[in-house]
Amino acid sequence: MSQALSLKCNVCGVQLRSVQECQSHGEATGHADFVESTEAVLNLTCVACGKPCRSETEKDIHTKRTGHAEFVDKTNETAAAIDSEKEMKKLDADIKAELGVEGSSPMNVDSNPVDDPDEEKIEPEVDAKCLAELEGMGFNRNRAVRALYHTGTDNVEQAVNWIVEHENDADVDDPLLIAKTKIKKKLTKEEARIKAEELRKSMAAKKEKEEREMERLREQERIRSGKELLAAKRQEEELQLKRNLEARRIEKEEIARAKARIREKLEEDRIARRLKLGLPAELTEEEKQREREREEKKAAAAAEEARKKAEAGLVVKPVEKIDALRKILVDIKKTHGESNADGVTTCYKTLLLYLGNVVKAPDEEKFRKIRLDNAAYQKRVAGVGGGAFLEKCGFVNDGEALVLPRSDVDALLFNLAGAEINGALTNPFFGVL
Repeated sequence: MSQALSLKCNVCGVQLRSVQECQSHGEATGHADFVESTEAVLNLTCVACGKPCRSETEKDIHTKRTGHAEFVDKTNETAAAIDSEKEMKKLDADIKAELGVEGSSPMNVDSNPVDDPDEEKIEPEVDAKCLAELEGMGFNRNRAVRALYHTGTDNVEQAVNWIVEHENDADVDDPLLIAKTKIKKKLTKEEARIKAEELRKSMAAKKEKEEREMERLREQERIRSGKELLAAKRQEEELQLKRNLEARRIEKEEIARAKARIREKLEEDRIARRLKLGLPAELTEEEKQREREREEKKAAAAAEEARKKAEAGLVVKPVEKIDALRKILVDIKKTHGESNADGVTTCYKTLLLYLGNVVKAPDEEKFRKIRLDNAAYQKRVAGVGGGAFLEKCGFVNDGEALVLPRSDVDALLFNLAGAEINGALTNPFFGVL
């Protein structure tokens, strides 16, 4: 016959490894119908943290909480045969020992207990009424005393059952003599009740302690899984930020290439028109000067128009661009704020310096060009994703440097962007809410 590898609850179908687990399950659920099963308790062990899961449902819950998806089936390695009868006898003996009740389990029923040969031995006291009833039924005194002593009861029926089970023992009719110091005083009903109440309180305290320990372990697991989920979320945000930056870079490059093609086409059309009119392909110095004057007048007119609008309160703030710039600053703080807070502050201050220099001297080309291989730029700005902020302000990435065309210098945008950076530096709750 196959050996039992688990105990199964017939009410809910859960598989358990021992009688003690069945007892705990019964106390928690009220289920009391258990049978032996040759099917081993499932053991799916998480490769990442080593947590064992007893069912597919428990495994799925663990995966959702922690993100761990790789498990190893160790059911056959941990499966072990169980002897439920032996476990129940041991559990019964432990309970009787705590109650101070003599039972047949811890006693040697085949012979007298081994005692010190020099110690005084006496016949143990048993219930006189039960002893008289057994003698009246035809059992001799020695056999009746053994039965009452080993069963530890005052029930005649139990004593008779013991006699029947041990009637072939060689010493069943010998006098039973026990060392005087080893005879336990039989508890009265009141003493037994008090002892049982103490045991109940002790078991309740033990169970409460175990529940507190389990709650502590569950809280630790919750905190650990929460940290893992937060780390995974941050990692995903960092990857998403990198993907967004790469997408913007590719988009900028495509726009720059498209503009270059348009400029080449316009230049070709201009040359074709000049040749058609009999003029030289390249502009003369006089024409170049007139072209520069025309551009300067156009820029001056635009500046004057902007000044008049500003004086009249008609300036329209670039709300969408400011929102986009603020989002970049928030992303930088969320991504690097905890791991590199000083680096984030340095990045903000460096961006503020770049924009301030351009506003103060927009005609200075050195302020409108930042080399990508510059060590200070890489460490202070690019290292934490600040390049995207400059590109949003109008700087163009040509592969070697970030260049801001003179015509794209927007003092209003730069001043508003500077205000956002100042807010990020001075507001402790920036990027938190």
